[in-house]
Amino acid sequence: MEEAEIELIESATALIGRTQYQTVVNSGGHGIITDEPLKADGSDTGMNPFSLLLASLASCTVITLRMYINRKMWPIEEIKADVEMFKTLSGTRIETRLSFKGEVSEEQRERLLKIANACPVHKILIGNIDIHTNISV
Repeated sequence: MEEAEIELIESATALIGRTQYQTVVNSGGHGIITDEPLKADGSDTGMNPFSLLLASLASCTVITLRMYINRKMWPIEEIKADVEMFKTLSGTRIETRLSFKGEVSEEQRERLLKIANACPVHKILIGNIDIHTNISV
């Protein structure tokens, strides 16, 4: 890929010490703790990486919907996204269930579903992802 084609969108740093498997993650000037559950020999002090991925999709979905709803000035008080990940025979399936507090017509529901599926994290997850990993010395 040509250098001119690459644009940094965001970055994150994860640091793990000896506390099994507690990890401090920093991105955009904010920090969180991730971990593994006790059943996976973790310390259960934060979300596991899969939960964090689902949380990213859920939060991006509701933020994208809120932006659209605000622009349209629709009287919707709350937006909720319940996101679940399943292992299937062919790979992984993610299901999102949306619910709204406030009146939503059938026409609005159809539009909101399209908007939800256009959130940036959703687009990344269904798009062409190329991951390069290397070791610094």
